[in-house]
Amino acid sequence: MSISKHWATIRRVIEEADIVLEVLDARDPYLTRNKKLERLVMEKGKRLILVINKADLVPKEVLEKWKRIFSREFPTIFISARDRLGTRYLWRAIKMYAPKFPVKVAVVGYPNVGKSMIINVLKGRHSSGTSPIPGFTKDSLHVKVSTKIRIIDTPGVIPPSADERELVLRGALRPEALDDPIPAALHFIKFAIQRDPLVFKRTYGIDERDPYKLLEALAKRRGLFLKGGQLNVEEAARIIIRDWQQGKLVFYSKPEDYGLL
Repeated sequence: MSISKHWATIRRVIEEADIVLEVLDARDPYLTRNKKLERLVMEKGKRLILVINKADLVPKEVLEKWKRIFSREFPTIFISARDRLGTRYLWRAIKMYAPKFPVKVAVVGYPNVGKSMIINVLKGRHSSGTSPIPGFTKDSLHVKVSTKIRIIDTPGVIPPSADERELVLRGALRPEALDDPIPAALHFIKFAIQRDPLVFKRTYGIDERDPYKLLEALAKRRGLFLKGGQLNVEEAARIIIRDWQQGKLVFYSKPEDYGLL
């Protein structure tokens, strides 16, 4: 599906919904907010709730800071859909802001933030396919959660002018979709080291700050070689991007990193 068709689907879903849940990645809620989406929700006069997912990957005190800051604009909660933590707050928020019952709730956000997993939690059993592959949900999907709640799942929201490097940071682009994953991986590595200088040593046992040398070291450690004995740096780049998307490579941003207090 093209990006323009994605947005046409998103617009249709927002028009149909009573409440919109924007799902964010707890590792960087600021980066995974979509202001264009939020403006569209406001224009349509719908209630927006920010849901910070993957809370199991980030210290609670950091999550509390994000919640306090975001709550100045919209109701905000944080949960771990994977570990079924904090989900009662999600139910409570939906019921609190529902203008009527049954209420239609749209679940939106970047690919790979855990939208389908949140739907599974709300329903109490697997009702929508889940996948660590960004963009797994191809079109809007209606799910009856209960007699009072109808959920609308959506394809991942991607800005029309999105840069590949920024999408990788957001976990929203498959490494297989990149013709050359190295530039995006180098950008990602620099960002990651700024946030946590020890993240690659902790994850891969590699103590290297130069991004390209880090890729070479990972390729050598994993035995990734091309014909002729050259290191397969491209595959090392894909591994890092994939591990970030799948939650195997973990670091996080704090509000202070963006000058927010």
